[in-house]
Amino acid sequence: MSDTVISVENLSKRYLVAHNPENQGHRRYLALRDVIGREISNLARKGRDMLRGRQVLRADELEEFWALKNVSFEVKQGEVLGIIGRNGAGKSTLLKILSRITDPTEGRVRLRGRVGSLLEVGTGFHPELTGRENIYLNGAILGMSRSEIRKKFDEIVAFAEVEKFLDTPVKRYSSGMYVRLAFAVAAYLEPEILIVDEVLAVGDYKFQRKCLGKMKEVSKTGGRTVLFVSHNVNAIETLSNSCVLLESGRIAAVGSASETVAAYLDAFASKAELRLRFIRQRPADKIATIEYVELRAKNNDGNGKGVFDFSDQLSLEIQYRLFGEISGVHCAVELHAGSQMVFTSFDTDRDPDLLDSRAPGVYRALLQLPRELLKPGSYFIDVNLGIPQSEIIDQITHAVEFEINLRSENSAVISYAPHRRGIIAYNAYWETTRLDSTGNP
Repeated sequence: MSDTVISVENLSKRYLVAHNPENQGHRRYLALRDVIGREISNLARKGRDMLRGRQVLRADELEEFWALKNVSFEVKQGEVLGIIGRNGAGKSTLLKILSRITDPTEGRVRLRGRVGSLLEVGTGFHPELTGRENIYLNGAILGMSRSEIRKKFDEIVAFAEVEKFLDTPVKRYSSGMYVRLAFAVAAYLEPEILIVDEVLAVGDYKFQRKCLGKMKEVSKTGGRTVLFVSHNVNAIETLSNSCVLLESGRIAAVGSASETVAAYLDAFASKAELRLRFIRQRPADKIATIEYVELRAKNNDGNGKGVFDFSDQLSLEIQYRLFGEISGVHCAVELHAGSQMVFTSFDTDRDPDLLDSRAPGVYRALLQLPRELLKPGSYFIDVNLGIPQSEIIDQITHAVEFEINLRSENSAVISYAPHRRGIIAYNAYWETTRLDSTGNP
């Protein structure tokens, strides 16, 4: 018997996008015959769609959009497959098809075993039912008997850490509580295939680590197959055996996790642009948010393409807003070179008093990077607001992507050599003294 648990063959998904030119500022003069002809055409089209069981759209113009096109891959039993790609690449559409939430337009999917999905906060939960009732409901959906669910019940509750609210309707849960319980149900009710989307980003740092550990455990010791979608490439590399990179609905790369992540980051770097994050609306469930991130160089505009010189003085400006009084919060910056972390820095490193309670308001933090620190290459920066060792409140991944070039006329301070090893070009202070035969200076 084959050990292939998931087989995807030439999978495609098409959506029809409706357009009404008259509602888009493209009004033009229409004769009566044009209006009558258009309405007859629309009526005939809607009649055909209804007879064929397709979606009936009220629109004058329809555009075909292929969210997925000719996607094929296989996943073996016990394998962890990472799925990465930009927003809109087709990752969520693929997972919805694998979870049987939506049907493919073309192609075929073969699944061997029960599927447990965690695609968004509250997936499969009834808001009016309590946490206890939803555990039994999800187990029944997976085809488990009441006695089987009862055996796992205590482990689920302990992992989710919702004992006090077990008999409270889940509609009163916070997003973090929702995710904790949903993941615990999906992991402990032992489906043969576990599908996890970026939803884990809602949880705090401690819970994310806990979930990653559990997924590693169920794949190695339980022999279950895991599909994991995340923008956190470090988690993808740590957890996944192999990885698929989606781009515009097609597979751009497939292979080992490290190779595929490298291809993903190279694609980012090739299109790198210095960009400003403008003010964002306050997320409904957050007490703080990052409003913008900007990278700039003194006496250098980055050539308008996010490209800086080796000798440029780079500075990063971050503006964030606290909507309520909060203590222990700090702003963190992570600098990455491909899949490698260069360093992490906190705005509280030099000013620990910032961890004290802070009043609501707008705060601006400025981080200066030492000149001639970064070797020529591609980099990106992640920024987050959080409470140390506890919770990430808000984050922007790939907030800024940029490149460092070497222009010899501006790089006289340090003799840079391409064969220097390591991530950074650290200009360390050395002092060399010649000694005499007795060992004295």
